[in-house]
Amino acid sequence: MEVVYEDNHIIIVNKRSGEIVQGDKTGDRPLSDFVKDYIKAKYQKPGNVFLGVVHRLDRPVWGLVVFARTSKALTRLNKMFAEGKVHKTYWAIVEKREQKGAVGEWQMLENWLVRNEKQNKSYAYDHEVPNSKLARLRYRCLAEGEKFDLVEVELMTGRHHQIRCQLANCGMPIRGDLKYGARRSNPDGSISLLAHKVELEHPVTKELISQEAPLPDELFKKLAALQP
Repeated sequence: MEVVYEDNHIIIVNKRSGEIVQGDKTGDRPLSDFVKDYIKAKYQKPGNVFLGVVHRLDRPVWGLVVFARTSKALTRLNKMFAEGKVHKTYWAIVEKREQKGAVGEWQMLENWLVRNEKQNKSYAYDHEVPNSKLARLRYRCLAEGEKFDLVEVELMTGRHHQIRCQLANCGMPIRGDLKYGARRSNPDGSISLLAHKVELEHPVTKELISQEAPLPDELFKKLAALQP
C-alpha cells in the first residue's frame, strides 16, 4: 500500500492491480482494511478506526483512491463526487487505434450502456435501448507506440466499466482486458488502465489538492516518454 497524500480529514492511496477497494463476495481483505491498519499503527489510535469509502476502482485497475478519515469529510466528499466536483484523469494503454485522430486532439464518445449483472460486463449501443444509461467520455492520444497507444481519458458520466466498454466499442480495447476484447492477458493479471490523477477542493480546508499516481510498469513509462 502506498500513501500519496494524507491529512486529518482525507487520505489518498495508490491502489495496485488485484486489490479490491471495499469488501465483496470474494471475502478477500480489501484495501480499506489495510488503510485502517496503517492509520491505527501510525497514529496509535485505540479501538476502531473510522474510514469512509467514497468511490471505487475495478479490481484489475491501478491508481488513486480517495478515502475520508472523518464523517464530515465523508459527507462532503460523497456530495462532491455525486456532483462531479472531483476531477479524475485516467491513462490507458490501448491496441492501435482504428479511429485515427491527431495526437493530443480530444475526441468525444457517447454510447448507451447496458450492464449485465451475471456476466459483470457492460455492453455499448449507439442508441437508447431498454435498461440502458447514457455514457459520455472524452479521450486523446498522448503517444503512439509500435503495437499500442497511450490515451488519456476524462469521464463525463460514471457507468459500470465505462472506460473499458466504450474504448473497446470503438476499436481500442485496453491492453490485458480479455473481458472487453484484448488479444491476450497481461502476465500479472492486470489491465493497463490507471487512475492517474485526481484534483479536488479539500472538503474541509478548501485548498486545491492535486495528486498523480506513479506509472505502474515499464510499458507505461516507455509510452509516456514518447509524448511530443
